Amino acid sequence: MPAFPGVDEILPMYLHDIGEDHFHDDEGSDSLEYNGLWVSDHFHMTSVGVDIGSASTQVVFSRLTLERMGGALSSRYRVIARESLYRSPVMLTPYRGTHRIDERLLSEIVETAYRNAGIPVDEVDAGAVILTGEAIRRENAKAIADTLSVHGGKFVCAIAGHNMEALLAAYGSGTVELSYRRKARLLNIDIGGGTTKFAVVENGRVLETAAIHVGGRLIATDDHGTVIRIEPGGALAANAAGKPVALGGTMSATDKVGIARWMAQHVLAAIAANKNNQNTDDLSLTDRLTQLAPYDGIVFSGGVAEYIYGLQHEDFGDLGPYLGQEIRRCFSEHPQFGEVLPASECIRATVLGASEYSLQISGNTIYLSSANVLPVRNLQVLHPDCDLHHDIDASRLAERIRAHLRRFDLREGESDFALSFHWGGSPSYERIRAFCTGLKAALPVSFSSRRQVTIVLDGDIAKTVGRLLKEEFQVQAPLLVLDGILLQDFDFVDIGRVIEPAGVVPVTVKSLVFDMGSSGVRAGLDVH
Repeated sequence: MPAFPGVDEILPMYLHDIGEDHFHDDEGSDSLEYNGLWVSDHFHMTSVGVDIGSASTQVVFSRLTLERMGGALSSRYRVIARESLYRSPVMLTPYRGTHRIDERLLSEIVETAYRNAGIPVDEVDAGAVILTGEAIRRENAKAIADTLSVHGGKFVCAIAGHNMEALLAAYGSGTVELSYRRKARLLNIDIGGGTTKFAVVENGRVLETAAIHVGGRLIATDDHGTVIRIEPGGALAANAAGKPVALGGTMSATDKVGIARWMAQHVLAAIAANKNNQNTDDLSLTDRLTQLAPYDGIVFSGGVAEYIYGLQHEDFGDLGPYLGQEIRRCFSEHPQFGEVLPASECIRATVLGASEYSLQISGNTIYLSSANVLPVRNLQVLHPDCDLHHDIDASRLAERIRAHLRRFDLREGESDFALSFHWGGSPSYERIRAFCTGLKAALPVSFSSRRQVTIVLDGDIAKTVGRLLKEEFQVQAPLLVLDGILLQDFDFVDIGRVIEPAGVVPVTVKSLVFDMGSSGVRAGLDVH
């Protein structure tokens, strides 16, 4: 039977940008901040994470230290250290009726967190408001996320979606770090109030994410055992477990154990090779996992993990204590699935991920035709399949871009999007000019209009591209060219204002999924 260790057995380490295999301890010294050479290649940012979940809401402020990757002859910056500045108390997410989140009470929670942290809104450089689990289903969820993100700081974006939550939880729980340290294939299981998210991580990279409709607060009762809350997933589980419930009815502890046992078995079934239970498909909120057990280790996070690891014993009238107990029993009885490992964070995993691991930082060789091109929100990314490693054929490049727009049903000159390219080979004038020639041929309407054109590259040529387009090609459109950023098709990005003195911008890749049908949400995610 595997042991269930405490969360203090893992020391927190520091992690570079999402998707990079570079981990190290914080070796910085405050005295370095007075060294001119150090200051020229380093800067600090303040980030906020707001997690509005099915059961709880919390806010975390972090201080990020970034370093220019000068050793790689790059203008790109990477995060080398993170420090939590303030963690708010975990509060119950306020609901008003069945279909709405209480905007006023939620705003008070967030405003109180800012006040208690002593951090003015205009001193927040980046971050994310993330709606998760059952909170996504509320009819005013998107409006609340947009409002909080706009008023939460200079650049705080709205994120929702089960795959994104699974990704952030894997980082916030320490699973990604532990996977890198051990060179292991681990599974993070994040069990919250409304959903259970899975993230398969190998050698510090998230390979796959998934989610099912299992959570600790899908059914809740008052102090007298009267049912005061039932979510669709809770009703399904109760009926399948032979313990049907109704609002205003009563539930015993025995009923809760039976429902929790049914849920725990389906969490197990979601990662097992033999999945014959048809109801598992009914619970799926995303595509199912293909990277199945066994794993080198399993880490739990989320509110229910507090009960799994024995960190919480209080009963809040929901299924949390019972589900934690049944999950613990199931995985103890099936040690072949993987050794249970400690988490560095449980209930705060997602909000820490939102605060500390949700952004990329551009290089400092960016091009802006004016300050008005920033910030940019909810911009769709297109990544045409173009060979920029060898001689660049401008006409072929233009046709590839036009074909890619048609594939996404976008009309050039009528839609806002970011074109993303992987640059390879030398940054010679001839090659960059051929690249610009292809861009102008592909985007004649956009380049001659007032609609902003955004181009994102992973090579350090943004300033050169921007100047050529403006000065030699006489492009009239507002122009934003970034480098040092890795993007793919189906990404959506928010791009913040320039952070001085580094001259970089924060870019958050996100998953926006608010429109939920009866079968739930299915969201795709590319991990960077």
